[in-house]
Amino acid sequence: MASRGTTETGKLKQNLEEQLDRLMQQLQDLEECREELDADEYEETKKETLEQLSEINDSLKKIMSGDMTLVDELSGMQLAIQAAISQAFKTPEVIRMFAKKQPKQLRTRLAEMDRDLMVGKLGRDLYTQQKLEILTALRKLGEKLTPDDELFLSANAGTALSQFEKVSTDLGSGDKVFALASFEVEKAKQ
Repeated sequence: MASRGTTETGKLKQNLEEQLDRLMQQLQDLEECREELDADEYEETKKETLEQLSEINDSLKKIMSGDMTLVDELSGMQLAIQAAISQAFKTPEVIRMFAKKQPKQLRTRLAEMDRDLMVGKLGRDLYTQQKLEILTALRKLGEKLTPDDELFLSANAGTALSQFEKVSTDLGSGDKVFALASFEVEKAKQ
């Protein structure tokens, strides 16, 4: 989506124009074939065609007034999520599990990290960063956190994770966040 919606908006407009042409042709054909149709069939078809024309007219008005564009809405959402994810999550593994909605795997990873910290295999700073990422991801997945986890989050959460929480909450649907997180993971793989 490098065009940030410009191409998509152009295609949307082109599709609406093509629908308009098709419906106008349908009205013309309907008038030409009026004698071959019974009155009810003619009236019903004409009514449906006029309703479709009205819907297209409303869509075109929205596009022309700037109320309906893919540029602002989608690219703004994408940029906000990209920024939030890139600043909040430094661990690709956590991003991947979050994007794929894998809370059990996130909890398993957290348990492994706890063990690695105890045996000295993982440094405290890296442990703190990754635990924050995992707990934030679990919270966004709707998982119940323990009081200790909540305390850890509030004591250690930085501005990047707070920003991610705010952006993903402002966007509403978690599916939008997951879809873009998945997109970011796939893009990072390439």
